[in-house]
Amino acid sequence: MKWNPWMGSLLLVIGMVAPALAGTKDASDAKGTPESAVNAAAQPGSGATPNFAVIAGKANVTALLGVLVMKGVLAPAEANAIGNAAPDAEFQMLVEALARKGVVSAEELSVVAEPIAKPVEPAQSAQAPAAPAKPAAPKVIPAVAPLRVLQLEPSKPDGLVPDLKLGSGARLKVYGMVKTSVIYDTSAPYGTDMPLPGFLTASGTTFDPGPTRSPEFHAKARFARMGTNFEWPDVAGSHNAITGKLEFDFEGNFSRALNRNISTIRSSMASIRLAYGRIDHRFNDNTSMFGLFGQDFTPFGSSTLPNIFETTGLGLGFGTLYERAPQFRFGVGHKIGSSRNVFFQPEFAVVMPAYGNDPSNVADQLGYGEKQGADSGRPEVQARLVLQWQLDKAAGVAPAQLIFSGVQGNRKAMVRASDVPLCSNTALLVCPDPKVFQKAFPQGAQTTSNRAGWTGEIQLPTRYVTVIGKFWNGSDLRWYFVGALDSNFNDTAGMTKVCGTDAAPAFCTGASNDGASSLTFGLNGAGTPVFAPQRPVRAIGGFLDVAFPLSRIFGADPASRSAGWQINFHYAFDQAKTSDVLHLGNQRSKNDLAAATLSWKMNNLVSFVLEESMYRTRIANPSLSESATFPKYEGYPARQWHDIRSEFGPIFTF
Repeated sequence: MKWNPWMGSLLLVIGMVAPALAGTKDASDAKGTPESAVNAAAQPGSGATPNFAVIAGKANVTALLGVLVMKGVLAPAEANAIGNAAPDAEFQMLVEALARKGVVSAEELSVVAEPIAKPVEPAQSAQAPAAPAKPAAPKVIPAVAPLRVLQLEPSKPDGLVPDLKLGSGARLKVYGMVKTSVIYDTSAPYGTDMPLPGFLTASGTTFDPGPTRSPEFHAKARFARMGTNFEWPDVAGSHNAITGKLEFDFEGNFSRALNRNISTIRSSMASIRLAYGRIDHRFNDNTSMFGLFGQDFTPFGSSTLPNIFETTGLGLGFGTLYERAPQFRFGVGHKIGSSRNVFFQPEFAVVMPAYGNDPSNVADQLGYGEKQGADSGRPEVQARLVLQWQLDKAAGVAPAQLIFSGVQGNRKAMVRASDVPLCSNTALLVCPDPKVFQKAFPQGAQTTSNRAGWTGEIQLPTRYVTVIGKFWNGSDLRWYFVGALDSNFNDTAGMTKVCGTDAAPAFCTGASNDGASSLTFGLNGAGTPVFAPQRPVRAIGGFLDVAFPLSRIFGADPASRSAGWQINFHYAFDQAKTSDVLHLGNQRSKNDLAAATLSWKMNNLVSFVLEESMYRTRIANPSLSESATFPKYEGYPARQWHDIRSEFGPIFTF
């Protein structure tokens, strides 16, 4: 570290102040309470004998802190915190602050720290250090708690107990988990370490995994997650709480780089999960309002989540329905009261419109995020209504919740003029002009489709069983990991195919500007050139979780190792409307998932989990007469696919 001239002066001042601080500590030990001794000595006419060592020490510290603030070494808030500390803690806080900011090294500080070390009495040196107090043993085994990502109660000002304080006054608390598992799938045809629906490419034999079911073994650690809760002080009043969260995990893609090509499988990338700031304002003890700004779980559909072990996709394509997205969300909470602690909160949000349609050019997705939602030129609108109450008043039981949510948004696909197709079948004058579509749409073409949906969700914790359920209904819900993962289709009813050949006529297509979809062009019944409107795929689904706290049911000792057993049963389904799916071809129509999850808490921070599950997909029209149109599975045409998945591993939280 480069030595600045003022650092030598700083060490000299510390050396002068240190003996006074040492005297302060000795005097405070003799008098009892350091702060009371200082206050009594400083008050004229108090009747107390002035402790001039204390007064001198406080004066020196105040002067030194003023110099450090003036030079920009310490923030005023830091100087105030040190100056207001107990006399025997002031010097240590100052040393830590200077070392943390890199002003002086530990070796340099040791020069001035040694003189103030208080000699240890012989009797004291013989004493063994006091053992840390053990936390009190739990008196009751808690019921199974729902997985809560929805905050109802407003944050309290100065309510965060921090792990770290910044000079700005912000406080931080770090949390996270390390989760690993070993997995065996009886059929994993995509080579992924997370389950996906079958028949993702269901035309002809493209799904065919080969002569077997394609069983696979995986071991993974990319579940690992870290986050930080923030709190900022509100110097203007005590009615506002300003909080935030930043959270990421390693469930992103595997990095491809020159030095990682061989070891790609262990190099998963970190990806953002949550990043927002939140302001809570209390009007009184019962009513509050909040604003949240950033990326969080969406109000639509994300309030209830299944308590299953496999979270890389968390039932992706199998009926869970949830999402995280950038949003501005506002809500009002009101505590109605009564013996059940009834709480009511309506919320409204404007959300980044996204549809999850993959562009053909990956660079477009990396550069734009995605276009078809943003191209609508308007936000997605979501709302949520939450009612919370204490269903079971027994100890260790979380409140119950009843939730309704809804969403509405628009998607737009645009075809540039240069991408409007030519009419290729002119042999029999089916097309009067090869450029008939380009003349009809000289500026290009665009179409929109509507997203709409609603959910009913419930969480019912009781002392012996916890029930969580969700039912959803909507259209174009691919972004929310449901709807058979389909988005939209081109409705060609009443249109004539005018491309291809006479033997194999086809519709003319023009790719959208992001390559994520194509518009279909043809002639209507009057012979006018048109393009097909795009319709959203409609779907319904939901899930049901039933969990039992086995240790509580069987009366285990709350302080024993046998206190952490619980089991969870889960069923979910996702059913796309058959007529909509058939417009896309013979693709998957219904996916469902059944799982049983047994977990044991070794302690509050470590758990072991075993999960047995079955993932199943059925085709849209199982009554087709020609089996040749079925997708191939194990080398044969199949109406359905299934995977029996076994997964085991520990979860370490902090």
